[in-house]
Amino acid sequence: MRNTVKKSAHMKREDIPPSRANLMSGEQYRESLRQYKPVVYVDGRLIESVADEPMLRPGVNALAFTYDYALDKALEPIALATQHSRNRVVSRMLHVNESSGDLLNKLEAVRVLCQETGCAQRYLAHDALNGIFQAVAHIDDARGTTEHRERFAAYLADVQDRDLSLGVAMTDAKGDRSKKPHQQANPDAYVHVVERNAKGIVISGTKAIVTGGPYMHEFLVMPSRNMGRNDADFAVCCAVPVDAKGVTIVSRAAGRPGEKLEYGDALFSRKYGQSTAVVMFDKVFVPWGRVFYESEWELSNVLTYSYATHHRHSCIAARAGFGDLLIGAGALMCEANGLDPATKSNLREPLVELIKITEGFYACGVAASVYAAQDPHSGSFMPEPVFSNIGKLLLANQIYDMHRLAHTVSGGLIVALPGPDEDHNPATAASLAEVLRANPDVPYDKRIEVARFIEDLTVSNQGGWYSVISLHGGGSPAAMKQEIWRNYPVGSKVELVERLLNRGVLHDETRAITKNRQPGRCCDTGCTTPGQPVMVPLPVSRKECV
Repeated sequence: MRNTVKKSAHMKREDIPPSRANLMSGEQYRESLRQYKPVVYVDGRLIESVADEPMLRPGVNALAFTYDYALDKALEPIALATQHSRNRVVSRMLHVNESSGDLLNKLEAVRVLCQETGCAQRYLAHDALNGIFQAVAHIDDARGTTEHRERFAAYLADVQDRDLSLGVAMTDAKGDRSKKPHQQANPDAYVHVVERNAKGIVISGTKAIVTGGPYMHEFLVMPSRNMGRNDADFAVCCAVPVDAKGVTIVSRAAGRPGEKLEYGDALFSRKYGQSTAVVMFDKVFVPWGRVFYESEWELSNVLTYSYATHHRHSCIAARAGFGDLLIGAGALMCEANGLDPATKSNLREPLVELIKITEGFYACGVAASVYAAQDPHSGSFMPEPVFSNIGKLLLANQIYDMHRLAHTVSGGLIVALPGPDEDHNPATAASLAEVLRANPDVPYDKRIEVARFIEDLTVSNQGGWYSVISLHGGGSPAAMKQEIWRNYPVGSKVELVERLLNRGVLHDETRAITKNRQPGRCCDTGCTTPGQPVMVPLPVSRKECV
């Protein structure tokens, strides 16, 4: 199993076309949820059927879209990928990256998905699978074993073939933040192993902020921090079905499901939304075949680091898709107000600023893909960490600026306009349609529709939630700054200046300021195998295929 991805290109017989995983449709995904019986509470109420629960429907809709999107022939180049180690076509959301091109296409896939849904959520599975793939390879190489690779490879093949949605249970409840896991008064503040036997392990504890928790098929349980020797029981990584005995999911509603729908199509977050959940594990049994590692405290940092890097890279694409929605809505609002940004600098400048922010952090994602490096243990490809963290830091800090700029070009109508009921009130509707119309070529209802769309994305409960998750999702800004400083070659810059100052530079490994160094970002052959396409172009434009 060692270096499976790295060697796969040589192992594959070119004359055998890849087989195809049994990909689900959106409706098949909904039906698959009905086969699970998880214990789920929303607003204090026990949910009978996740697939049919109105309070969760926007989240289920968002996941269902990821399935239907993967079946669109026009989108196949980015929606699907070939796992060459198996010669198998699988969902991009479940693919382990084999090249820089894979990372670029994943970036584009997530952006397209989030243009439609706001947050596709399912891409977290991609990030976790890639992180675990690297971690188990590191552990096996350190131990001189193969079992960790083998267990995970079998699990990966299974989820790819069944096209499952996986929730990432990483962030622990944490308890007293000043104390380590083993020092907590209540050990269930962190998920930990409470029993080991011949058949498997038993885990207890609590994971917080599990994205899409109620409507996933399984949870990937992962440690949330580096561990010390005394924290060995907390260094556990495994897979657990959502309806395993002892699992309880306490979730928030997804989107804005409780608002009226009788007056036409749903607003954005009535249709698509995101749920987050607290997941409690109470003596949950996990068979050894689903335990990827436990007690491996020395290498717990490998998974936390690799997952964080992959996830921040994906977050860049997700919020770029969100930025696309704001750009389009802002331009439409200008048109509906009877104003042309091409001739009005007070509108053009904020729109250009919004474009600059969106494409600026997305460009960091592209750079992180192009400068990706092959992990020496797993053979898979890892986004460049500095660009990944800079891109995520930019969007985290500027999400509020994005909202402000959309508000600037839209005017105060987005919060001052009457509620949708008034559009159908015989006593007021006709008058409102006359006085709240701006551009004579744009009907009142179309102007109001765009205004309510921007309200939904930026100042509603759901809009505020997107802001906070953009700021803290994937780690705090402080964590990103730490990773940028840790990985950036400041030492190389110092030595550059010293050389220009004719100081006769001699690198000293003990000198703190010059510890971080690198010879250069590119090798002689570039970042991908010669002849390999970096990114697969779509056969038609995005506008035509979405």
